[in-house]
Amino acid sequence: MGKLSRHQHPNGLEYLQVESALCQARIFFQGAQIDSFIPTGKAPLLWVSDADDYSPGNGIRGGIPVCWPWFGMDGRDGFPQHGFARTREWQLLSHEWQGEVLALAFGLEIQEADRRFWPHNSQVELHFLLGESLTVSLINRNLGQEPVRITQALHSYFPIGDIHALRATGFAGARYIEFGEGPYAQDGDEVHFDRETDRVYTQLGAVQQLHTTDGTIEVSREHSHSAVLWNPWIDKSKRLARFNDEDYLTMVCLEAANVLEDALELAPGESHCLTTRIRWC
Repeated sequence: MGKLSRHQHPNGLEYLQVESALCQARIFFQGAQIDSFIPTGKAPLLWVSDADDYSPGNGIRGGIPVCWPWFGMDGRDGFPQHGFARTREWQLLSHEWQGEVLALAFGLEIQEADRRFWPHNSQVELHFLLGESLTVSLINRNLGQEPVRITQALHSYFPIGDIHALRATGFAGARYIEFGEGPYAQDGDEVHFDRETDRVYTQLGAVQQLHTTDGTIEVSREHSHSAVLWNPWIDKSKRLARFNDEDYLTMVCLEAANVLEDALELAPGESHCLTTRIRWC
């Protein structure tokens, strides 16, 4: 059995450290955000900018921020981009060792200050399975008497070595919107990068691969027909907070999502589980 311990970052954020025969990982209580996952004997599977200072109140620029209960800009005055879940404190609900695999469950209690954004009677949890691979599940339950609409994403940042050499595959037959324009039909199975890329894919198959200079990362999804593919490239990198000018060279985001026509419409009493699984092939 491995070891699970609680620590505090020098800037004040608390986190759980996971050590086992299969992996090492770190998960912050703010946002229930995992920022490090390293399978034993392999390279890290998640990327974080070394410009991030882990200051309370800011989502960490890397790892897997949780975009909930909406993705992107809501459009209403004062509503934060990508929702409020990534900057709130989550509670550890349970932990269980299954041999050397650790199962963790976090829950978010909606505070009164957030009721102006989210007046619905709902429940959200984030579950992790940490072993040779990383599995993350975002679980929604509608506890109210009215239907509720949710868009969401697991905003995963991946280390890819060199963006110019990256090939992303598994996109055949999909459609996408880029910079708010489209939809366009995906041309072939592969995506290459030579400019800023900000695509919201729909009608997308369940498995994609990132062919990096260090090997191939497989990203799979369940209960999701949409995903976001993002690299800010040169100009936007200079405008992003907690992000170095040249960070775009070594990262890409491929985010399991429920967005656009794939948004959730939960009837009273209904639940939904968005899952992503990440591993080195």
